[in-house]
Amino acid sequence: MDVRTLTDDLSGTFHETRAARDALVARGAAVVPAVLGLLCDVASPVDWIVPSDVLRRVGEPALAPLVRAAEDAGTREVARRVAFTLAGVKVADLAAYLPLLDHPRSGVRACALSAFQDRGEAAAGFVDRLVPLLGDREGTVRDRAVLALRGIGSAAVPALRRVRRRPAPGPRVRAGALEALAAIGGPAALDDRDRAAWRRLTAIELAAELPEAMHASGCWYAVPTTDQEAVLAAFDLSDAEPVTLRTGEAAWIADQGWVDRRPHERCARVFVSPGLDGWTLVFGDTAEDSHRVDDADDPEAALPPVVRQRCAELSRRFGSAQWYGTSCADGWTAWCVAEGGEVVRHYDGHLAAEEGDDGPGHPAEAGYLLPHQDGFPAGAFDGVDPYDSEAFLARRRQLKEELGIPDTCDASTIAARLSVDPGGLGPRVAVTGHGVLALTACGRRHGHPAGALPV
Repeated sequence: MDVRTLTDDLSGTFHETRAARDALVARGAAVVPAVLGLLCDVASPVDWIVPSDVLRRVGEPALAPLVRAAEDAGTREVARRVAFTLAGVKVADLAAYLPLLDHPRSGVRACALSAFQDRGEAAAGFVDRLVPLLGDREGTVRDRAVLALRGIGSAAVPALRRVRRRPAPGPRVRAGALEALAAIGGPAALDDRDRAAWRRLTAIELAAELPEAMHASGCWYAVPTTDQEAVLAAFDLSDAEPVTLRTGEAAWIADQGWVDRRPHERCARVFVSPGLDGWTLVFGDTAEDSHRVDDADDPEAALPPVVRQRCAELSRRFGSAQWYGTSCADGWTAWCVAEGGEVVRHYDGHLAAEEGDDGPGHPAEAGYLLPHQDGFPAGAFDGVDPYDSEAFLARRRQLKEELGIPDTCDASTIAARLSVDPGGLGPRVAVTGHGVLALTACGRRHGHPAGALPV
């Protein structure tokens, strides 16, 4: 097949090349060598996803050539293209992928597992063949095996439970089976023995736990009490399960994710901290408040009134209450402070940048610039290359010192002044009791989110 003609036929957008791709797929195995060469040619003007689609749709005749291409890939980019294509070859019978599970290249094994993952419940007949990969010598393959079994879902649970009850068929397999069970159904997928073992391990870890700084990216409330039962009642939480700070932080981070989340997994549970210097931090929200925000036409606009109402209610019950929000992704930061049933300060950095801040400010903000404020004079960075980060930061430091420009505060700054900054936790923080994961109304109805959590 003439490469120039092939290149001309497949040049264009994915939509524009549909007819040419269909024609190539109809020719089957005969086009595989030329199309594969185009896929692996990083200098080709053809968008690589176009030949990838042809090879995937050609099906099983493309499987072995793609494996050889994976073995011979000379660059990371070629390996990436081939792996993507190999994982999605449309075969009539997934058994065609079974020999690849034993391939000496870990990348090929991982691609094969992706194929089983993509088929979901249709791959249930291959669970026993996938289980040994939970103990693969390569961590990336072990992780992919967990994802493949998670994709299969509840049909994989009986086999995984059998692995947990029998002598290990190989190193790490039993531990991998436990992770896969948690990934499929959370605590509900574990049997009584495994749940009891998890609780024993948690109790051991709690006995020696020292607070460590958390990665604060998300929203949390702070209330001035160590009465955990009262906090649970205030947020309509139940079924509290003792957990370490590490477990609670992991659950908080996982539950914020939008990708690959099942219905109600974002609103099913809340992490309630132990008492920390006399304060309790609540990472999450009631199911009602979560839905008022997430289900709104404009969640960004729906958040402030929900936060203000919740803070006011909490402050009537506990004397005061605070809420904090921060995002590493886009620099958003916000806080709300309530005293005696009234909100005395609500600040949102993004809203203030767009609409201004009508205040009044809070004493905890004293001595700082607010995130939307620019304390540098006009032309302060003239002549400095904005792409030269070292020069820019040097000029910034110089101006701050010369002009006495204060630092900029954020949610963590205010939390550290008013209550407890999760990112500032350490061994000097006084701890009362232990943290818990507790279910919201949605959690009581739908159960814990799926996913393994560290202890």
